[in-house]
Amino acid sequence: MVFSSPIFLFLFLPIVLVLYFTIGRWFRNLVLLAVSLFFYAWGEQEIVLVMLASIAGNFALGLGLERCRLSALARTGSEDTAAPIPGRRAKLLVAVAVVFNLGLLVAFKYANWIWDLGSRTLLSLGLSETPLPPIGRAVTPLLQPLGLLDGPLADDWHIRLPIGISFFTFQAMSYVIDVYRRDGPAQRNPINFAVYIALFPQLIAGPIVRYRDIAVQIAHRIVDREGFAHGIRRFTVGLGKKMLVANVAAVASDAIFALPEGQIDAPTAWLGIVCYAIQIYFDFSGYSDMAIGLGRMFGFHFLENFNYPYISQSITEFWRRWHISLSSWFRDYLYIPLGGNRGGPLRTYANLVIVFFLCGLWHGASGSFVFWGLFHGAFLVIERIGLKRVLERAPRVVRHVYLLVVVLVGWVFFNARDLDFAFHFLGAMAGFAPEDAGSVHHAGLYLDSLVATALVAGTIGAMPWLPRLLAWRADLGSGVTRLGLDAAGLVLTLAVLLLSAMEMTASSYNPFIYFRF
Repeated sequence: MVFSSPIFLFLFLPIVLVLYFTIGRWFRNLVLLAVSLFFYAWGEQEIVLVMLASIAGNFALGLGLERCRLSALARTGSEDTAAPIPGRRAKLLVAVAVVFNLGLLVAFKYANWIWDLGSRTLLSLGLSETPLPPIGRAVTPLLQPLGLLDGPLADDWHIRLPIGISFFTFQAMSYVIDVYRRDGPAQRNPINFAVYIALFPQLIAGPIVRYRDIAVQIAHRIVDREGFAHGIRRFTVGLGKKMLVANVAAVASDAIFALPEGQIDAPTAWLGIVCYAIQIYFDFSGYSDMAIGLGRMFGFHFLENFNYPYISQSITEFWRRWHISLSSWFRDYLYIPLGGNRGGPLRTYANLVIVFFLCGLWHGASGSFVFWGLFHGAFLVIERIGLKRVLERAPRVVRHVYLLVVVLVGWVFFNARDLDFAFHFLGAMAGFAPEDAGSVHHAGLYLDSLVATALVAGTIGAMPWLPRLLAWRADLGSGVTRLGLDAAGLVLTLAVLLLSAMEMTASSYNPFIYFRF
């Protein structure tokens, strides 16, 4: 079930809101947990067992760390909240948590890829004459009864990828680490902890919510009229981003990236990657807006996940603005523990490369994702070596063009079906396509008035004019001008909701890019 579907918007969400606000306050988390599990099981069925295993395992580990904390407190009579919980047992529990969570992630997200990679390696080294049998055949007795295998034929079964596993696994792991670091109390109520992991607004595609940021809200939160109205507006903005911009741009980008390698000329390649840049930003930031808006309707305040990344003037700045919850997670739980920038330049560069290698791998089991991560990591290193100082002396327009070119090249690797296709696509962008490449599939076939409108709207929407308008509105006080702006905002919100609903019911093309992560 996706947010941008009639069944969610006109059936699931209204029923959930009615249940939530009519039932007693003490039972609201139980309602949220029940509807969240139903929401996830709607498309995943048996795969919900993986998430329940994650919930149970991390809840138990958190309680174990809490017992370690209380034991240390009883021994010393005081507590240093600035230091992690002391003792071998606490460190062992954290190690178990990391192995447990990463083990789930590897088993369900990377096992197929690792198995296939190993099979190809054995063949290339001459250590095997035939490919290894599909991994599904090896684990059939264990996973098939649980419904965790998928494929057209039993001989081709592969391990199913649970939707959103990267998101809820990182959330669960950060919970245990935060308890160990004493950044937040261990949750003693299993219902409340399960709500933190399974909360449907951000379960499937984030943002990644830190336990310490909403620990108090899970136990006690207030929904007032202003907050609920803000949630509706924020959800509507996200829905409009998704339905009216991302989905329209996706039609062109998907068609162009599906073309054979030798049939893409320069204009078509540039149109394809620009459409994809608009698509992925408005698709993912639209989902984040909807998640944040839904959270506000239920009294949760999720942190922002995007801050107009395309206005950045360096890759360093871009990663402070793009997918903030993921980049800050890697910073706090990997980059800083590795040493951050405290071990000298070479150690800092190595840490950046490691982080972005894993960032690319987090996005998917593919050489293209790994290359994309290393590509961004390399530019972060280059900027630290000296490019950033050069850029600071360059005109603003030069810095912005540099950022856009690097990001667009990176998106080619992110969206390409494989590395070979990515390099052919980049060659077409650079003008090295065959002379007859655009004779059949030229850019005009994909750039109609609707796509052009979406690109213009996307370009305008990627700039921070709305926060500036809201800040100006706040300075107006309660005058006639402000009332007029409020009325215009209400009309515009209703128009976006109506147009999005019309597009939703008329179109069957409604993917979310980050669902596969």
